Amino acid sequence: MTPHDLTHIGIHVFERGWLSSNNILCIGANNASIVDTGYVDHAEQTMALVQHALRERALDHIVNTHLHSDHCGGNARLQEAHPNVHTRVPAPSLTTVKNWDTARLTFERTGQECPRFAANASYGSGDTLWLGDRQWEVHAAPGHDPEAMLIFEPQSRTLLSADALWENGLGVIFPELDGEPSFEAAEATIDLIASLNPAVVIPGHGALFSDVAAAIARARRRIDSWAHAPDAHYAYGLKVLVKYKLLSAQRITVAALSEWANQTPYLTALAPTARRIFGLENVPTGSPADISDTMAAITAALVRSGAARTEGDWVINVS
Repeated sequence: MTPHDLTHIGIHVFERGWLSSNNILCIGANNASIVDTGYVDHAEQTMALVQHALRERALDHIVNTHLHSDHCGGNARLQEAHPNVHTRVPAPSLTTVKNWDTARLTFERTGQECPRFAANASYGSGDTLWLGDRQWEVHAAPGHDPEAMLIFEPQSRTLLSADALWENGLGVIFPELDGEPSFEAAEATIDLIASLNPAVVIPGHGALFSDVAAAIARARRRIDSWAHAPDAHYAYGLKVLVKYKLLSAQRITVAALSEWANQTPYLTALAPTARRIFGLENVPTGSPADISDTMAAITAALVRSGAARTEGDWVINVS
């Protein structure tokens, strides 16, 4: 058993790549629950992982920490396979899901996909959830997503941190991209994590870790640097959106990438900011070169960082 193997307490962690969030399957005597279900591209793989662990058993509950596409894209497939499964989403998101309000759901805005799924109930800060044989505490975790939740098991001091804390950072503070000040909210969530004093953290992406103090220090530095240089955060957010598209497509033509960007509201809304950040102020807004030049600048930044490469007219993901 590895130091971070939690199967002895019924917690099975499926560490995924960056396209899909990690999935946490909690199996107990009377309860089998999964927290977060990955991206739609990996829905069949998610199904296979869950079925292998459950064997002939049914899945009782799906719980989403928040409703970004990489955390709930497998919901519909699991609901299809387990028609009696009960799905819970953060309380502010319940009506959004029930109405499938695409103006509030982020899938179309980010140029991503998520098949429609049902939600049976909500949960929120101060609630407790039975996942497997253990009772978990729920805490609000604004910052990366204003409706996100942390889930904490106090006996083993295991924290499901989603995108509020990774071993080497944290997720984009998306409200900031919308002009809603949220760096302080992200910092407050880090304060909350520190107060919980988890022994092991299962992040939304990446490996489990137990050196929580070091991870918290890195996250604080990241938030502070963004707060003092917001353009760096904007640039990071733009690169993340394009990198995510590359993770899904793996390879895409320059023209197709620009066409995708032109149909992605987040990227079109951020175009003026992107033009300023990448030194494209002289390109007329709305001109044919506008979005293509912006995408070329973002792609070049990804290439410089080793996250992508170009080959003729193709942009190719580098893992």
